[in-house]
Amino acid sequence: MIIRLQTADFDPEREAQALNVKGAGARVSFVGTVRDTAQDRRIEALEIEHYPEMTRAELARIGAAAQTTHDLLEVLIIHRYGRLQSHERIVLVTVWSAHRAGAFAGCQAIVDALKTRAPFWKKEISPEGTVWVPGQTPQDLR
Repeated sequence: MIIRLQTADFDPEREAQALNVKGAGARVSFVGTVRDTAQDRRIEALEIEHYPEMTRAELARIGAAAQTTHDLLEVLIIHRYGRLQSHERIVLVTVWSAHRAGAFAGCQAIVDALKTRAPFWKKEISPEGTVWVPGQTPQDLR
């Protein structure tokens, strides 16, 4: 399993091609990007904060659970943090499996868990000001 937290952009295809996963008959990827609107507001950027040790540990738990449940041969999770402009890539989840069903299900399980369990705090920046994404503020950990 490969987990990277970074500020730099990534090339999804280059990242996937860099791994030679033996026995893989399927590879499924998801790329998440910064939206340009939210609740009728124009979003210019998204500021993502995290606590590295906590985030890395939770992403490892999420990846390991999907790997076991869906028989994944390999898992790659790259998540960016810092200030990201609209339409920039935020996250890459790529999984490899012997068969497509496991790859599709495993990728979806990881993406769904990232939205609810990964300790990232996101602040939307719009012309009207800034707004923390509900349920994802630093105060929610208290």
